[in-house]
Amino acid sequence: MLNFQNVQLRRGTRVLFEHATFTIYRGEKVGITGANGTGKSSLLALVSGELQPESGEFGRPAQLRIASVAQETPAVEQAAIDYVLDGDLELRAVERALAGSTAAEDGAALAELHARFGSLDGYAARSRAAQLLRGVGFANDELERPVSTFSGGWRMRLNLARALMRRSDLLLLDEPTNHLDLDAVIWLESWLAAYRGTLLLIAHDREFLDAVVSRIVHLERQTVRAYSGNYSAFETQRSADLALAQAFYEKQQREIRHVLQFVERFRAKASKARQAQSRLKLLERMERIAPAHVDTPFEFAFLPPEKLPRPLLRIEGRSVGFGERRVLDDVELTIAPGDRIAVLGRNGAGKSTLMKLLAGVIAGSGGRQEAAADLRVGYFAQHQLEQLDDATSAFDHLRTHGGRAMQVAPEQALRDHLGGFGFRGDRVFEPVGPFSGGERARLVFALLVAQRPNLLLLDEPTNHLDLEMRHALSMALQEYSGALVVVAHDRHLIRSVADTLWLVADGSVATFDGDLDDYARLLSQPAAREQGVGAAGGDDRRIRKRLEAQRRNQLSPLRAAVRDLEAQIAQLEQERRANEAALADSRLYLIDMRDELMQQLAKRAELAQSLAAAEARWIAACEALEEAERS
Repeated sequence: MLNFQNVQLRRGTRVLFEHATFTIYRGEKVGITGANGTGKSSLLALVSGELQPESGEFGRPAQLRIASVAQETPAVEQAAIDYVLDGDLELRAVERALAGSTAAEDGAALAELHARFGSLDGYAARSRAAQLLRGVGFANDELERPVSTFSGGWRMRLNLARALMRRSDLLLLDEPTNHLDLDAVIWLESWLAAYRGTLLLIAHDREFLDAVVSRIVHLERQTVRAYSGNYSAFETQRSADLALAQAFYEKQQREIRHVLQFVERFRAKASKARQAQSRLKLLERMERIAPAHVDTPFEFAFLPPEKLPRPLLRIEGRSVGFGERRVLDDVELTIAPGDRIAVLGRNGAGKSTLMKLLAGVIAGSGGRQEAAADLRVGYFAQHQLEQLDDATSAFDHLRTHGGRAMQVAPEQALRDHLGGFGFRGDRVFEPVGPFSGGERARLVFALLVAQRPNLLLLDEPTNHLDLEMRHALSMALQEYSGALVVVAHDRHLIRSVADTLWLVADGSVATFDGDLDDYARLLSQPAAREQGVGAAGGDDRRIRKRLEAQRRNQLSPLRAAVRDLEAQIAQLEQERRANEAALADSRLYLIDMRDELMQQLAKRAELAQSLAAAEARWIAACEALEEAERS
């Protein structure tokens, strides 16, 4: 269906990829992956006809019907549902022809057009558009609202629904989940699984990719390679490829070290000088193998909070409303160090309102809200990306807003910190105005990490983040020793970092007795959802929440012990890697470095013992935690 033969694509003078040769067949669902800037969106533009290859050939069927999501939405007064209906170009064309034939009183044409209208399922089109709108998160009372009254994020949802409304043989989606909440992501996942056409999908949600695609096209270092299977299968295959490349690289490095040792030993000896020079020329001719790029370009960690008071925050009987509307009522919760909570709930249920209450952005009314004297909140929300000063550099943002330590830290320390979030070289001194959404999000995270919070509140933190940054964030959060509350549509992130789920529904906040799969099943059963949330009386709910809070407090020390051991293991692994790097240095094997070599070899043995002991303690701690959770 889509045929690439030795295709090269450029952006300006820069080659995005070249020698791309692969075929995408009719009905395949393909995920397009790769780091930012490798050409994923340009590949979709090539398929849609917006770009042409610099060289090579790209072919597609001439009459292919292509649907894609528009990046701009006109601020029209047209009703949302009519805007989505406009996506069905064939149906709208028949409707216009019907209007013209009616005006001309052309009976024969009317009969033919009504038959065509029926074959296009035109009588159910409005219902189909309404289902799409509800799927991406619109309420029934919003379907007739003018497009101009919706914010930018909601207009992108309108564009997505409009693209899905269009009859297509090929659907091109570029990060469709960015502006969706978890409920809408789960709905879109099921819709795409049932889509009968060919799908090309760019997404940074690995669980979403796993559920939808059966093939991966990966862009990396100006090359394009197709892999069979979903994203997890791609990761397995690519890891094997990288391991093989790394093995060849290490073998070559051993050969290089051997040659260098020979040269160092015999360069000064006249009888061996010719051989030494020959070995050096061998090195010059050797085609160097680049080390496998298995590590994420982002590497950072949350430093341990300076203080961890217990509890960090307690709320009893608090309510939140706006004007006459009550959003949350009788909120009761306790957050202690080590708690790791993900907040679930349908769009508009009050998830972000709860996060603002926890952050102190809104006060609420009634009851009590007690924060520890040493509470330090790190709050991430999308509006903070817009509050960055466009004229100020990342370096100056960090110096000003990164906390006391960053205000007095040397320049190199600030540059090293920003480097962990992908800001390197002179990039740290450039104004943030031209930064992309992903770069702004990474900068906000750099500021949060520097502030060393003991309560981390993350409201949709993965919007605009690519897969590599999401992985780095997940790894950092797993080692974070403070309390975490997160709202996210990325299920992999939730599964990786949260061990408690809260459900916001019917104006209440309660622990959800189940996992994300149970929540997805709940969403698919409206009657069960309506009956299963908020059914308990106020007194029963209050007692249940207090018991749940007590249980969390009992489990927190065990969870903290597991995380502390994981942090110890991570530190030992880092020391082990540094030791291995030292042992790989050819200079260490010179005669006058013998003492240093012996020290490094002894350290390797010591680290191996320490790692084995730490891992044994970690296994015991995990077993103790699992036993406590089952009791």
